[in-house]
Amino acid sequence: MAEDIKKDSPCECCRIKEREESEYKDLITRLNRIEGQVRGVKGMVEKDAYCVDILTQVAAISAALNSFNRVLLSNHIKTCVVNDIKSDKPDAVEELVKIVQKLMR
Repeated sequence: MAEDIKKDSPCECCRIKEREESEYKDLITRLNRIEGQVRGVKGMVEKDAYCVDILTQVAAISAALNSFNRVLLSNHIKTCVVNDIKSDKPDAVEELVKIVQKLMR
C-alpha cells in the first residue's frame, strides 16, 4: 500500500508513504542540493557578498524548491490520490485541492 496510517495511531496526522527506492533517492538528492545551495547563500551573507549575487542564488533555490514540489505532487497524485479514489475515500480530491491551493500562493 502506498499510503497508510500507523497502526498504533488514532489520528490521520501520522500517515506515512512507502516510496519506491528511485523516488526516495531522487527526492533526497534534490533536497541535498537545495540544502547545499542554502548553505552557500548563508556563506555569501556572512562574507558580505553583493545583494544581486545573493538574490540570484536565492532565485535558484526557489526554482529548485518549485521543481521538488512538482515532482512530489506528481508522485502523490499518481500513487496516494489514485489509491484513495480507488478505495472510495471521499476526502482525497478535497485534500488535493487544498494542497494545490497552498502551493499556488
